[in-house]
Amino acid sequence: MSAKSDTTTDLVLLGVLAVLWGASYTFIKIGVETIPPITFIAARTLIAGAILFAVVRWRGLAMPGDAASWRRFAFQACLNSVVPFTLIAAAERSVDAGFATILNATSPIFTFLLTALITRHEPVTARKLVGVGAGIAGICLIVGTQALGGIGHQLWAQLAIVAATVCYAGAAIFGRGFRGLDPMLPAAGSMLCGAVMLVPLSLAVDQPWMLAPSAASILALLGLSVFSTALAFVIYFRLIHTLGSVGTTSQAYLRVPIGVGIGAVFLGESLGPTAWLGMGFVVVGVAAMTIPARKPASAR
Repeated sequence: MSAKSDTTTDLVLLGVLAVLWGASYTFIKIGVETIPPITFIAARTLIAGAILFAVVRWRGLAMPGDAASWRRFAFQACLNSVVPFTLIAAAERSVDAGFATILNATSPIFTFLLTALITRHEPVTARKLVGVGAGIAGICLIVGTQALGGIGHQLWAQLAIVAATVCYAGAAIFGRGFRGLDPMLPAAGSMLCGAVMLVPLSLAVDQPWMLAPSAASILALLGLSVFSTALAFVIYFRLIHTLGSVGTTSQAYLRVPIGVGIGAVFLGESLGPTAWLGMGFVVVGVAAMTIPARKPASAR
């Protein structure tokens, strides 16, 4: 396969990932209406982990048998599912799905800063700086200045989402350490580790056998687990290896109009009047951070 077709495939997958994760905020908002956050996320990781493990076995792959790999899976689970999933689910009991989408869209900024200041595994180029700036401008245009008036209310929930965003940034960088493994293995391993951590906590805290969740919450849980988690994580780990950590988390910019749009359709939330212009900036930001620069032609 040519480099051009590889790039096209990666950009299509980046869009699919943005849709899957953009929808996740609406799934969560509906789910936590009748299911407590810890139990909701415990079920999410358990269902997604079981699906991914079944696919691993179906493909004839073998999960690593050494303790070191499972420690890495467990650490990735903390960064990419256990902590951020639970924080966002708890926060969405008091903030809108669209607002959660917007706050969580800052993950490329934190990834970029961690990369530039600590790991330095990717070059800090002018085009990536432009991409960050364009993405921020697009988010501001999509949200509208009126939406920022809510900052300060439900402060704990907003800070929880920001903390989850920092976790995602760290996970994007740590996920590079799984290079060489089939993407299904860290996806399944981290989900299973997350379930092992959260299910006992759910049993102790929420006593889920006493709950009476609505049909809508159960359907939201299934949609979140199957599509926005199991399928999304396979795509995510592939893109970490091909686009890099900053490039992969740049789908957060594309996720904003998608997530806010899904919230508008299913939850009655509204888009700002400058949304289309903002989406243009978003596309520019994603392109600037993900499309590889052309290499100069070699001298003949």
